[in-house]
Amino acid sequence: MTRISLKVDGQNVSDDVEPRTLLVHYLREQLGKTGTVIGCDTSNCGACTVHLDGRSVKSCNVLAVQADGSEVTTIEGLSTNGRLHPVQEAFRECHGLQCGYCTPGMIMQSVDLLNENPNPTEEEIRLGLEGNLCRCTGYHNIVKAVQYAAEGGQK
Repeated sequence: MTRISLKVDGQNVSDDVEPRTLLVHYLREQLGKTGTVIGCDTSNCGACTVHLDGRSVKSCNVLAVQADGSEVTTIEGLSTNGRLHPVQEAFRECHGLQCGYCTPGMIMQSVDLLNENPNPTEEEIRLGLEGNLCRCTGYHNIVKAVQYAAEGGQK
């Protein structure tokens, strides 16, 4: 077992973990952050995307011990004082989901995309989300949601 300490959604945590434990499993099983979804365990789908020190990562591709000393934000940590993050609100407003399985990872990747490029074109949005798969939609409403968030919630 290896002792790790990190900040998750603003809370300091410290736990003993098996060195081979994936960050996604640590977040879900030890911390109860079930909004971080396990989609493939191969880093292909992006459903498990979280922010590690402010950048999006696929948490099925990161060992929990690699996150030691870092700050992790999950989908549960995006809202503030009961208010949805603007990207979460945009996905709700534009119905940027269907079954919802990919939605947490899409939102986390979208937040990172908008932090890097606050005014992306449709093509830049599609390129920025290409590592996140949605098996239900044609991505039209997902792209609309990111555009809506970039425009400050204006249609």
